[in-house]
Amino acid sequence: MRLLVVEDDPDLNRQIVAALEEAGYAVDRAFDGEEGHFLGDTEPYDAIVLDIGLPKMDGISVLEQWRRDGRTTPVLILTARDRWSDKVQGFDAGADDYVAKPFHMEEVLARLRALLRRATGHASSELLCGPIRLDTRAGRVTIDGHAIKLTSHEYRLLAYLMHHQGRVVSRTELVEHLYDQDFDRDSNTIEVFVGRLRKKLGSDAIQTVRGLGYLLLAPENA
Repeated sequence: MRLLVVEDDPDLNRQIVAALEEAGYAVDRAFDGEEGHFLGDTEPYDAIVLDIGLPKMDGISVLEQWRRDGRTTPVLILTARDRWSDKVQGFDAGADDYVAKPFHMEEVLARLRALLRRATGHASSELLCGPIRLDTRAGRVTIDGHAIKLTSHEYRLLAYLMHHQGRVVSRTELVEHLYDQDFDRDSNTIEVFVGRLRKKLGSDAIQTVRGLGYLLLAPENA
């Protein structure tokens, strides 16, 4: 999953980005409202962490503009603990959830996992596809109860397909959602990682739909 962090405090921005990257997400960052609005308006993020008190363009205005333009990306706002009015404004502007500062990073991660699950129609932190089980909380993948070791890129790819199982996902969509802005989007790494996953999960786990992309289906639905 690809996320955007819009936070003007350099240290806090760095800490959030580092925690998200360690959890296996591809992350872009912005330090003011104008830059954050532009990225959120032009890039296909799966979720956004948005501070309310931003320079150049405040977070509420950024969020309101996204929603007016039809952007439905889940947004987690960061608010000051003693400003309950910020929370009300945030929800009225279209926020999906909030975390009050100061916060524990684990809470941010948990709330983002919940937003990502709800956005793709999943209720549990464990995603199932036949014998494949992916625990988004622990970052662990098992097949019939046996742990499978994946690289971070393989895990990202499988997690995206698991969140969107039953739907054909194009290579372009995978590249846009799995890698940050600095990634070489002309590379053929998606095909390489799909091949590696098939070796680890079984050759029938991920189907190629010629000319369209990839499809993950449970065996009974294949």
